[in-house]
Amino acid sequence: MIRQVYYFDKPGKENTEKCIEIAASMVGEGYKHIVVATTVGDTGVAMARKLHGKDINLVVVTHSFGFKEPNHFELLPENREEILMLGGKVYTCTILTHSIETAFTQKFNGLYPTMIVAQSLRRFGEGAKVCCEIVMEACDGGLIPEFEKVVAVAGTGRGADTVCITKSAASKRFLDLKVLEILAKPRE
Repeated sequence: MIRQVYYFDKPGKENTEKCIEIAASMVGEGYKHIVVATTVGDTGVAMARKLHGKDINLVVVTHSFGFKEPNHFELLPENREEILMLGGKVYTCTILTHSIETAFTQKFNGLYPTMIVAQSLRRFGEGAKVCCEIVMEACDGGLIPEFEKVVAVAGTGRGADTVCITKSAASKRFLDLKVLEILAKPRE
């Protein structure tokens, strides 16, 4: 099957609407699982609104508590409530490539395996890295099955600018995760 790939001139939230449209169009092709990254919840709400009433497993993945600063949670409560009301699931977890090793890297200036993985995935763009992370995180949380074709939506900073189709895997089976298609990404 030949699909159009969308390349955005610049990364950022101005690409969110198109990414949501692309991801939602995949439901018509039989995809049953969509995983979306969100920070304050705007992208998660937009996707939940777009998919409301459709037979789809929508998982919205957020940063962990304390990611930005101690004792702070970035997801706005009203956005969480709306995502849940519209039938989505919200999963809050530690970013797989930004966990305990980050503390050691900052303290000792070393290089650790997850940092190498993160930097390697960033060669395809920040959004592509995040797409891989959120699919594994959703598998780790039991919210999507492993070894399924999953649509992942993420971005660079706020909003969405990347859409990928992946073969899902839990983080313990990271080497089984496959990026099958990149449907949209920024050139930069």
